[in-house]
Amino acid sequence: MKKAIHAIIDFFYPPFEKYIPRQTFRYAVSGGSNAALNLCIFFLSYNFIFTDNVVYFGNIALTRYIAAYAIALSFSFPVGFLLNKYIVFQESDLKAEVQLFRYATVTAMSIYFDYALLHFLVGYLKMWATPAQALIIVILSLFSYFFQTYVTFTKKKQKH
Repeated sequence: MKKAIHAIIDFFYPPFEKYIPRQTFRYAVSGGSNAALNLCIFFLSYNFIFTDNVVYFGNIALTRYIAAYAIALSFSFPVGFLLNKYIVFQESDLKAEVQLFRYATVTAMSIYFDYALLHFLVGYLKMWATPAQALIIVILSLFSYFFQTYVTFTKKKQKH
């Protein structure tokens, strides 16, 4: 499966090889695909699964869009981790548990920063919501790429 996914992604790489490394291209394709999956699941959950404005999970009440976000994240989080671990950063020799914890940490930070930056840009700077979210996606994608490359999926330092 890994070889097939690499072959598909790498088929589209040649026009970009002068500009970005293969790993960065794989990260962009994997991340973009995972973001599309997240958005599709969010759309389906929001429009077809959750029809009431407030959704109850036992004693927990969530707004419809937060419930849809939670469902989408429950799919895109493991898919994103697996794509990063086995497609983008397969040379990392850190234990999977360490990688998963670090990946979860980056995801939690991204959720927090997305929320905070959206409130700042829209609420205080009065930017339009969609361009603000697009800017946030670019910022958080860069942050995530560098964190995943140099922390989450890094190689252990060799002892000499």
